[in-house]
Amino acid sequence: MNEFELIKNYFQRLTKNNPSALKLNDDVFFDKKNKIVLSIDTYNEDVHYVNFEKPELVIKKIIRSSISDLICKSVKPEYFFISGGGNSNHFTNKNLKLISKSISEEQKKFDIKLSGGDTVFSKKSSFTVVSLGFSKKIIERNNVKKDNDIYVTGNLGDSYIGLNILKKKININKKFNNYFIGKYFLPNLPFALHKHLNKFANSSIDISDGLFADLKKLINNQKFGYNIYVDKIPLSRNLSLYLKNNKKNSLNFISKGDDYQILFTSPKKNRSYIKKIAKRINIKITLIGVITNQFKQRQLINHGKRIKSANYEGYFHNF
Repeated sequence: MNEFELIKNYFQRLTKNNPSALKLNDDVFFDKKNKIVLSIDTYNEDVHYVNFEKPELVIKKIIRSSISDLICKSVKPEYFFISGGGNSNHFTNKNLKLISKSISEEQKKFDIKLSGGDTVFSKKSSFTVVSLGFSKKIIERNNVKKDNDIYVTGNLGDSYIGLNILKKKININKKFNNYFIGKYFLPNLPFALHKHLNKFANSSIDISDGLFADLKKLINNQKFGYNIYVDKIPLSRNLSLYLKNNKKNSLNFISKGDDYQILFTSPKKNRSYIKKIAKRINIKITLIGVITNQFKQRQLINHGKRIKSANYEGYFHNF
């Protein structure tokens, strides 16, 4: 049973049709009356990060992945809360100083405020982060429309290379290793887009589990399919070079997650406006596909040729 089946089968009904819970089918809680938007995520060693050898980077990664849930809803994160589990090996004076410094840097970078948390003893390190913002409206999942354009911000795939370098499955050279590891720990969030996204997007999600896995969640039970233009999916120069030199398929890398870029849909009429906003705020936004009315039909098209149905499911928690 994966995490989504677990929620649907055991917990969804417990919300008692509370509209703020969004049927447990989105990344946030949204209390429209009080303008409260809240997300919560847990990060475990050996699951969400390889180890705790770089606590200063782990803490930055989990903060950024948490506030990403609000950014993709077109909401500015204001406050965050962190609960940490670990032991004396994790929380040494040296590590605590590094963690404190990193939190301070993230607060300054994203104009957010640490506002509470908890600590508990555990054999492996673990963190739970709550992010809180305020807004009159959000961009929900499951609101795509026929013929909507599909967009993604930034580049995809760098983080997955970084993860495999950390797991010692890939070794390139020091310069490229450092680049990809940096992208794994420090995702380049499209932060400034939160001010503009609700002007043109009708559905959105952040890419945490992989492009196709999250696109599936974005559409969910709506009776739509999609065409994705593989040659349009944005890759960094370094990733393109790695794929070319090692004769690798890009789809095996852009579909694995941990990118924390925004995947959203928008009517075609907004194309010029989106280009204008992207240029103004200096955020890369790429048109990569279109929503179709072919229920559950998922097509990949590369340079005008259909190559195969998308079966790159990305990451799922299984129980």
